Amino acid sequence: MSTDASTDKETVTATPQQYFDDVSVGDALPERRHRQSHVQIFRYSAATWNAHRIHYDKAYAESEGYPDVLTQSHLHGAFLTSLCTDWIGTEGRLESLSVEIRRYAIPGDMLICRGVVVEVTEGTDGFGRMHLDIEAVKESDGVVCAPGTAVIALPLRASAVPTKEHNHGSLPC
Repeated sequence: MSTDASTDKETVTATPQQYFDDVSVGDALPERRHRQSHVQIFRYSAATWNAHRIHYDKAYAESEGYPDVLTQSHLHGAFLTSLCTDWIGTEGRLESLSVEIRRYAIPGDMLICRGVVVEVTEGTDGFGRMHLDIEAVKESDGVVCAPGTAVIALPLRASAVPTKEHNHGSLPC
């Protein structure tokens, strides 16, 4: 999911299956851009049962020293999760994700979510593991709001082709 900067509408685009064999250290994931609105932040608070006023009451947020309501930590995490899961295809797996919130974001801020492959490890289970550094960056000042790491498992090309051995003698229709 990404946001069209001209309309602030989120769109989902199908991603072809990624394979371990085609990914190298230094490869970047396609950036995803998210501009939060007051409504999105309020709805996310409601959906996650987060009743803290700092996420829906601007006057309260201002009394705490912030310029507006704050994007929830978990929403930063959701954006970074979708960065990974939108990229891996239907056979990939997100095995772990860790995010720290270091800077707040408010409605109207454009967050740029990006990631880079920092390590690859071939597995013996038909999957290889990609270790990623990920981050959500505030476009207006370039400050990293939420750095993190992720481990994703991508299928090996050799395991993507059905064989007699894997299908007990028959190929799928």
